[in-house]
Amino acid sequence: MEQFSLTDRTALVTGGASGIGHAAAQRFLEAGAKVVIGDLNRDESRKAVQSMGDKGFELESLEMDVSDEDSIINVFNVVRKTHGSIDVLVNSAGTGARMDATELPLKLWQKVMDVNLTGCFLCSREAAGSMLEQGSGSIVNVASIMGLVGGGIYPNPAYQTSKGGVVNLTRTLALDWAKLGIRVNAVAPAFLRTPLTQGLLEEPGMEQKLLERTPMGRLVEASEVADAILFLASDASSMITGHTLPVDGGWVAQ
Repeated sequence: MEQFSLTDRTALVTGGASGIGHAAAQRFLEAGAKVVIGDLNRDESRKAVQSMGDKGFELESLEMDVSDEDSIINVFNVVRKTHGSIDVLVNSAGTGARMDATELPLKLWQKVMDVNLTGCFLCSREAAGSMLEQGSGSIVNVASIMGLVGGGIYPNPAYQTSKGGVVNLTRTLALDWAKLGIRVNAVAPAFLRTPLTQGLLEEPGMEQKLLERTPMGRLVEASEVADAILFLASDASSMITGHTLPVDGGWVAQ
């Protein structure tokens, strides 16, 4: 079990105030890491710190907008100054735009790309600056099953394109940095309950459609995605890079 330990390592989790990011931050804390949450939602970040910090874990939050390069650079500078290094990065911040391509305005398309794909690239770039100096590091991107398939239950071209980009960005950066000590992987979850999917799951009949489409017949738990992220972030996956791991109950195997 020592292979899963993150003791004495510093991890930055974007979008860590809620959903998958919050679950990953909690799992990292339990594995011994010092965790920094980077999130745009200051109130939710404070709640996350309060809910986990009182257990004796080393956790802090910083306001971070992954669609803004200056905000990203500032957060990474603060983390490096405070902790000296960044050992693990989880790119979990994300947004969506469920809309048919013929109705999707450019501004909304661009917002999804800025958050889901460009933000992932910029955060990885900044993390690599620290990781290259120490010759080690692990980056885990949160993609989606929608980045591995072309269809779905409803039109979602911006989200699916951005997550498909995350999958290939994962491969690209993994190969670029493989000999330099940095591993880059991704998880691709199926549908789960998060603030991002709450409205979707409340639509009449939608949850049943998703359950029928999922071979294992249930929604994914955020903790299950966090377990996969911990595996990819830790030494337990020391020979794995460039891989996207579906956490989907068999969705993409169909």
